[in-house]
Amino acid sequence: MKLNLTTGIIPSLNVSAGLLGFFFVKTWTKFLEKTGWLKQPFTRQENTVIQTCVVASSGIAFSGGFGSYIFGMSQTIANQSTSFNDAMNVKNPQLGWMIGFLFVVSFIGLFSVVPLRKIMIIDFKLTYPSGTATAYLINSFHTPEGAKLAKKQVKTLGKFFSFSFLWGFFQWFFTAGNNCGFTAFPTFGLQAFNKSFYFDFSATFVGVGMICPHIINVSVLVGSILSWGIMWPLIGNKAGVWYSASLPSSSLSGLQGYKVFISIAMILGDGLYNFVKVLSRTIISLSQEIRIKRKDVLPVADQNLPASPLPSYDDERRTKLFLKDQIPIWFALGGYVTIAILAIIIVPLFFPPLKWYYILVIYIVAPVLAFCNAYGCGLTDWSLASTYGTLAIFTIGAWAGASNGGVLAGLAACGVMMNIVSTASDLSQDFKTGYLTLASPRSMFVSQVIGTAMGCLISPCVFWIFYKAFPDLGLPGSQYPAPYATVFRSMAMLGVEGFSSLPSHCLQFCYGFFFASILINAIRDSVGKKWAQYFPLPMAMAIPFYIGSYFGIDMCVGSLILFVWQKLNRAKADAFGPAVASGLICGDGIWTLPSSVLALAKVNPPICMKFLDSATNARVDAFLLGS
Repeated sequence: MKLNLTTGIIPSLNVSAGLLGFFFVKTWTKFLEKTGWLKQPFTRQENTVIQTCVVASSGIAFSGGFGSYIFGMSQTIANQSTSFNDAMNVKNPQLGWMIGFLFVVSFIGLFSVVPLRKIMIIDFKLTYPSGTATAYLINSFHTPEGAKLAKKQVKTLGKFFSFSFLWGFFQWFFTAGNNCGFTAFPTFGLQAFNKSFYFDFSATFVGVGMICPHIINVSVLVGSILSWGIMWPLIGNKAGVWYSASLPSSSLSGLQGYKVFISIAMILGDGLYNFVKVLSRTIISLSQEIRIKRKDVLPVADQNLPASPLPSYDDERRTKLFLKDQIPIWFALGGYVTIAILAIIIVPLFFPPLKWYYILVIYIVAPVLAFCNAYGCGLTDWSLASTYGTLAIFTIGAWAGASNGGVLAGLAACGVMMNIVSTASDLSQDFKTGYLTLASPRSMFVSQVIGTAMGCLISPCVFWIFYKAFPDLGLPGSQYPAPYATVFRSMAMLGVEGFSSLPSHCLQFCYGFFFASILINAIRDSVGKKWAQYFPLPMAMAIPFYIGSYFGIDMCVGSLILFVWQKLNRAKADAFGPAVASGLICGDGIWTLPSSVLALAKVNPPICMKFLDSATNARVDAFLLGS
């Protein structure tokens, strides 16, 4: 949730979930064994089911839209624009409707992909890289050598968790006012600080930098230099010419509009390119698979064709177990239809502009998109949930129209769509993990249902703590700017009113960056893997355009630490890097809860550590001496 509300960059935490699941249950079962109450060992299948439940639960923090479409509906985000901030296009967060909405829309994705799991895993043998990696990790834990390594990894994770938590606690004492504390430390000088170039001592973003590939971290830094170092100062000089100089800094009609809409153009360009790429790969791969199946079934004149390789004993055993514990098709279809009917009835009660027939159309189209997303994820490990959500924003928003609450309808439709396609790809990854660890698909499905139900309760409550504890949540320049909330609402506004809301020359910039994003991706794919690593990723470049450069510098520090560690000792870095990163992320993230409680209880930090230039400092001293 913290990552969601700060940058929107959320690394995969499957490894952490598997590792912690192993550690906690292994500790518990050892205790039970000593008391004589437990005779069975802790198995890799149980480890897989735990990991599935945890990831399903925490995944709702992303697909639930607390940093994007749900918070994008709020008055806080709506007030940053001069249009569409009326009651028809605004819905402020409330625990009741958020929990109700998530319970209605979050489960349908589980039923949409169940009938296709045999096709994905057995017939097409899709790799699902993240699911496969998690399975190998869990399998390694349950060997004598792996158990020893896992124990050391957990110990390392615990050390850095403690350090990160205590560091967050220590920093809190110095944050008594705005721009106070280590998070506002002008590392490269005050001029650079004013352009958001500084290291803010965030353990979270250093950890994220250690988990994310080096190219993502460098791309974020390149995007920071291009936007905050070059473009925004130049466009800022046009105040009074291209846009009114008297506008507040948060207005989308001023400089803020360039930041938001140019970043949207890059995100849409990247999303469109990858959508077409994954879809074309999906269609080509599907046609090849169908052709192979036909060759296997039909008699062939040419008997000299190479025989397909026989499956290994392990694969035969996995397939047999995977098919033995079937979830009936009638159950999946019945579940999908039942939940769809409930959603068609209930969701319009939460969002009156989202008519029942809009939801019906979404649920008719959604299984196809869920299949495409799950299949594409199996090929590329890339979930396009946000891209499909964007598609719903534009189509339903434009269909509803400006006078009928089109912005709110588009954002709500995005939530309905994203929950289906995101859950479908997540469950497919989990099924692959279960297939490789010999876990029961039925147990996996039940675990996913339990995890989703937990997420529908836990995630809104965690978001509610942030929402109540931090009054400046969602405001540009605040501790939690929720960048994607502004981005998603701006997309909904574009879908409803077109380009008329953009400041002068902003549309030309948007066209340029949209096509540049497609071109960079095309070059990356055409030059081969060796040279592609030297070209930045447009999606990662777009994120700092709106937020600032500070988190990119933190991530590059994390990337540099891992790079140096890999040069010194590759094996150790690969084994313990994810544990160190997870400890840093989790410790700092958990500190947010007590700091939120302190904020709610009106307990303020005792010290404000602030940095001033010498002239301002002299004026402050003179004022204090005079008073």
